[in-house]
Amino acid sequence: MEQTRRVFLKRSLTASAIGAAVGAGLLNPRSAFADAWPEKAFMSTNYKEVMKMIDGADTAESGHVTIQAPDIAENGAVVPVTMSSDLDNVVSLTLYTPQNPFPLNSTYEFSHGALPYASFRIKLAKTMPITAVARTADGKLYSATKQVKVTIGGCGG
Repeated sequence: MEQTRRVFLKRSLTASAIGAAVGAGLLNPRSAFADAWPEKAFMSTNYKEVMKMIDGADTAESGHVTIQAPDIAENGAVVPVTMSSDLDNVVSLTLYTPQNPFPLNSTYEFSHGALPYASFRIKLAKTMPITAVARTADGKLYSATKQVKVTIGGCGG
């Protein structure tokens, strides 16, 4: 694609404006969501402590949650995962990777009536069980666990 002087100037001015807005604190996504982002939970290394922070308890009843991931991941750096629930009143789905350096992998919150489904890729340090937990509107927890064998890669090398 040929880049003309006009396109170059437009892009430069756009980048400068965004840089100035970030510098002035106008485009800081962390400050906009600081109350909603559980930084302490994402930085904790204790699996049970993290689960209490996010879900309010460190145990969950088995069932009503489906977790799909490969039995053997050829590359631990990009492991596809899908989690869902068959319950109607799910307010959040959370994925825990207990043997990763930081066990809280991701958490998704759903508004009333939303389909409790999330599909994404994760990084696993080594072979481990991964756990998906669904929290319902009345505070009950349901979970599913799946063992994923990592053959190479991973966040540990």
